[in-house]
Amino acid sequence: MTEELARTLTEALGGFPPLAVVFIISMIPILELRGGLIAASLLGIDMWTAVLFCIAGNVLPVPFILLFIEKILNWMKGCRIKLFNRIANWLEARGTGEKAAKIRKYEFWGLALFVGIPLPGTGAWTGCLAAALLHIDKKKATLATLVGIAMATVIMCIVSYGGLQAIINLFS
Repeated sequence: MTEELARTLTEALGGFPPLAVVFIISMIPILELRGGLIAASLLGIDMWTAVLFCIAGNVLPVPFILLFIEKILNWMKGCRIKLFNRIANWLEARGTGEKAAKIRKYEFWGLALFVGIPLPGTGAWTGCLAAALLHIDKKKATLATLVGIAMATVIMCIVSYGGLQAIINLFS
């Protein structure tokens, strides 16, 4: 699914320079760094350049989510527009659901692993949402998210850039 979305967005943003496409994809919820690295691979971008732009795109929203998501959700829940209420309730349920219990239990490492293991429904956006709703210290949540992004980067480089060759490139 992520690969298909990355392909579609890459084609839709075809007028943009390839590095801008990768950066933008890496900022989008659900796709994030994993989608950015897949797109970069499809676009033939050097792995290290891709890593730099994907990490930058994935990290950029993190402080804004941690600082403002609760205020935004509260505003949406109090809004007269029912669609905003539904979205806020859905986001709150995502951020405090079953996966959030594991984050709460293991806090730093739970959040880092949640962000770092590239599965559907995980990543920096959802991790930061959960951290904010669980009232995890913002510094701790930021560091855990960065550790998780680093883990996801290694995993997705291996997946996107050819498995064993990516590991060899990491250490050469």
